[in-house]
Amino acid sequence: TALVATLALPGPPPQDTPEGEWRSWRGPLGSGAALADPPIEWDAETNVAWTAALPGEGKSTPIVLGNSVFVLAAVPAREATPEELAERTTTEGLRTEAPDHFIAFLALAFDRKTGEALWESVLAERLPVTGNHSTNGYASFSPVTDGETLYAALGSYGVHAIDPKSGDVKWSHELGPQITRRGWGEAGSPAVHGDTLVVVADQEEASYIVALDVDDGTVRWRADRDEPSTWTTPVIVDAGGATQVLVNGTTAARSYDLASGEVLWSCGGQTVNAIPTPVTDGKMALFTSGYRGQACFAFDLSRRGDLASVEGGIAWQHSDGTPYVPSPVLVDGRVYMLSGLSGMLTCLDLASGELLLDRERLDLGKVYASPIAAAGRIYVIDRDGTAVVLQHTPGEPPKVLARNELGDPIDATPVAVGEALFVRSDSTLYAIGRP
Repeated sequence: TALVATLALPGPPPQDTPEGEWRSWRGPLGSGAALADPPIEWDAETNVAWTAALPGEGKSTPIVLGNSVFVLAAVPAREATPEELAERTTTEGLRTEAPDHFIAFLALAFDRKTGEALWESVLAERLPVTGNHSTNGYASFSPVTDGETLYAALGSYGVHAIDPKSGDVKWSHELGPQITRRGWGEAGSPAVHGDTLVVVADQEEASYIVALDVDDGTVRWRADRDEPSTWTTPVIVDAGGATQVLVNGTTAARSYDLASGEVLWSCGGQTVNAIPTPVTDGKMALFTSGYRGQACFAFDLSRRGDLASVEGGIAWQHSDGTPYVPSPVLVDGRVYMLSGLSGMLTCLDLASGELLLDRERLDLGKVYASPIAAAGRIYVIDRDGTAVVLQHTPGEPPKVLARNELGDPIDATPVAVGEALFVRSDSTLYAIGRP
């Protein structure tokens, strides 16, 4: 279709099945853009096909495979014994204290058409090593699927491969305890490409990136990272003669060779807490960050080495309106991004760096969820559950089509599949439109 032709990227093929799917944190194109036509208007009582109650809490993005929608959740479990508390790995000086009870980490599956619960699986039951930031939780990791297996990387609480039909755990791999900055907890998502699952473990000491075999969870390679804590997700793309794993970072943006773990290129200049996931068109990659500073760099994926000293390695850079938590969305060669945690929208041309829209106010509150694009529209939802839908037309500034009030706080990024949006709050999974 014309939509597929417009949005298609190099790298993994688009998931353009008749019903559509959303297999990873940033969607079928790895860019936040979707091959879908979701609704423009809704509220808590209008255009909601079904809702499903969720146990505990969670802020991760739903994943859609075939006729199933998968989410992760965390619920309190049994109280810890004094002996278990004494044996727990702890670090002094954290701002948040770990609870004295175990947490059960759950994967749940729902029927895409009806919202019926299909299965619930306990992936792990652990005593947390730290507490969390007040806006974080223990289920902020989004799962990913290759179509055969569902993968959940839970940091200190293991990496788990799950049968998407039954919920049975196929294998688990332990990463060990991870202590993040000020005890703010863990987040981020894995990435899968072919027979390899990639997990980033950036923490206060001994950060690393690891590649696991999807069949059994064995380590293919592991590379140390000179990075403090962050909460980012890698992107894997075939570009520049290699399959590159693009990873943001406070010390440097980097590309790793998927086959070997070798660093292909790197470049400093990001801010502290470089959280946003990069976006790429297969030729260029854009890395952004926006905590205690602002940074936006476009890199040529054919270059190697320290791109700060390689001619043309940094294609262009920008220093205003960059995001803190939300990742950018790439559509039709344009990058849309939010400023910090605000509802101010900036648009840049990926190829040239031309500023097309400069911090346009959308009349939203704080935003954690990343914007998505579908059917020529941009969707942005804030922490209060208010969503703005914008018309995206190449060559024209975006215009507001609708402002929708769901009335339920939202931190998870919405998912556009077919004619529906799947939106997740801590307590509820919503199917908006025609699932």
